[in-house]
Amino acid sequence: MTKVGVVVFPGTNCEADVIESVRALGGEAEMVWHGDASLPAVDAVVIPGGFAHGDYLRPGAIAQFSAIMGAVKEFADKGGPVVGICNGFQVLTETGLLPGALQKNAGLKFLCQPAELRVATTNSALTSAAEVGQTLHIPINHFEGNFTCSPDTLAQLHDEDRVVVTYVDNPNGSMGDIAGVCNQGRNVVGLMPHPERASNALLGSEDGNVMFTSLLQSALTNA
Repeated sequence: MTKVGVVVFPGTNCEADVIESVRALGGEAEMVWHGDASLPAVDAVVIPGGFAHGDYLRPGAIAQFSAIMGAVKEFADKGGPVVGICNGFQVLTETGLLPGALQKNAGLKFLCQPAELRVATTNSALTSAAEVGQTLHIPINHFEGNFTCSPDTLAQLHDEDRVVVTYVDNPNGSMGDIAGVCNQGRNVVGLMPHPERASNALLGSEDGNVMFTSLLQSALTNA
């Protein structure tokens, strides 16, 4: 059975939702403390949303120095699937596992609302079970979700098909309507919307399941 490690920092608040989403699809999941220097025997890693270390300095700035991130980098370098959701996306950009940065939303307002996404590529650990052009209804919940990068980096992301999902109606000012990107190896993905909050019809949408299904399938492929 595919096992997912969910990294927990002081201030993380979405770990239980991610675990529930993974288990509902037949996977196993366990929490991994940020102070641990190694990962347990897992097939994939998720860095969930929240406010790691209170988002002091800037989101993810302190979390990048946690002991577990060295192990996460090593896992990613070996091709292991790593996904950062919201605050987790911010952590991945701070560690250099993903390009760009997340700045304050346009209008300087915290956003907690439904969002419509469009799948831009299926060649990633988070969208392999989706279809290009497919729309997904997945909520956002962030203040610093405005993706930015240099023009050269943006061009590279598009040239290499590394923009994973985009906003249909850009809520936060993200460059190129970007909601998620992947690394060159396509095994590390960051996105601002919360698929774990769209994993059950009772939550208003089950569209997040295609992302977790993709993650579990990618983990099996890498095993």
